[in-house]
Amino acid sequence: METHIASEATLLYQKACIIIDAYLKESQDDAPLQIPEEFKKEFFSLVDKVNLSLMEDTDNFYGYFFFQMGKEIRFDISSPTAVHFKGAKYVIYFNPVIFLILTGPQMESSIKHEILHIVSLHLLRARELRDRYSKLALNMAMDVVVNTYLDHLPPYATTLSWVNMNYSLTLPPFESFEYYVEKIQTALDLRSEKKDLPEDDSIPDEKIKTSYDPQKTHDIWESSDEVDAQTLQKFTEKYVDASQKGQLSNYLESMIDAMKDRESELPWNLYLKKILGTVAIGLKKTTARRNRRQPERLDLPGRLRAHKAKIFIALDISGSISNAEFKQAMQEVFRIVKNYNHEITIIECDDEIRRTYRIHSIKDIKNRLDIRGGTKFSPVFDYANGQHIDLLVYFTDGKGEDRLLPHPKGYKILWVLSGKSDFLSVKEACGTIKKLKPVKAEEDPLDMTDIEKGGYSMNNQEKISMDID
Repeated sequence: METHIASEATLLYQKACIIIDAYLKESQDDAPLQIPEEFKKEFFSLVDKVNLSLMEDTDNFYGYFFFQMGKEIRFDISSPTAVHFKGAKYVIYFNPVIFLILTGPQMESSIKHEILHIVSLHLLRARELRDRYSKLALNMAMDVVVNTYLDHLPPYATTLSWVNMNYSLTLPPFESFEYYVEKIQTALDLRSEKKDLPEDDSIPDEKIKTSYDPQKTHDIWESSDEVDAQTLQKFTEKYVDASQKGQLSNYLESMIDAMKDRESELPWNLYLKKILGTVAIGLKKTTARRNRRQPERLDLPGRLRAHKAKIFIALDISGSISNAEFKQAMQEVFRIVKNYNHEITIIECDDEIRRTYRIHSIKDIKNRLDIRGGTKFSPVFDYANGQHIDLLVYFTDGKGEDRLLPHPKGYKILWVLSGKSDFLSVKEACGTIKKLKPVKAEEDPLDMTDIEKGGYSMNNQEKISMDID
């Protein structure tokens, strides 16, 4: 099988080069690269043979997962394979001129590589961190994680040993993506990011890439459909469940368990703490840090983020929210006020905004208005769009419109659903969705003394199973 795949790959590579040469000689600048149907048929026949090998392997999870994916050819990606989420399914793309020079086992590893990115929820996790870290740091950190579990990698693959050697690091194996990206970004900040990158010998046309580029390996993710985190995770779980036809390796089983437990691993309050670090306003000069651009100039001050954000906290006061749930939401607001020194505005809304007010301390929080209208989310977003805010936290039972009008602009969004809610009605939530632990449907009025005692703990909400500095 290995020899047969190698000979087929050689012939197909020659045909791919002919296609590229013809395009460069005959096409106009804005003309798309046309791929002959006969080439597509022969190429995917080879890919089917590779997948057959995956399905015959003891760890056949990858073969069944790959079988469910859409498959297309693109000459404009800077890696052998790439994935994104399009049309309610995962699609894997192949660049023939990079993929066909791999050996059979390397082809299998390239497919496994993309599937591990999906199972690790890297498409989601990278999205959450892209405002804090460079594209190169994110790409390398993600590849370090998945390549740790793969054999038969191509020589240019980003591995832990390669990163340690080229950036003078001593990173241990089997750490999280978030751990690696922070360490790698620090190393990148100490030197020019271009210094250690392989030269790009691609043909100078954006429609054709002929070599691997670590800065662009996941660019295609940006063209994925805009779906909220909860929806994408549910789709991923369906793919995973349909792929488990045999015994899983230990590392795959651990990855899948971590994926399915992601909600409980990162309680909403810890997630809030995490994103608050990404919405700082402005920069302040400091002599405690060297200038990033010219570290050798000790006379130039460095810069630190000024950690003060403008936050809106929207409270759903519609008739579908019980007093107990409203009380629970106010307790969460108290924790935000107590622990974060930011500019915070409360917005109370049912089918329209009923009241807005600024809070500086717990004493500023007001009792609930005695209004029980329907539920609309759009009035809050319409108001927020004109206020230049950094973060909107929306406490709700999730039952409102299926579409936001207008579309949110320029700020992060955290939806916090009441414990009895299973989903958010908005199809494109444009933010992250978390849940509170269910509360008893008691109808006692909100007693602010319960909050002011300060005895409330988020440990009553969700089990905290990870630490965040």
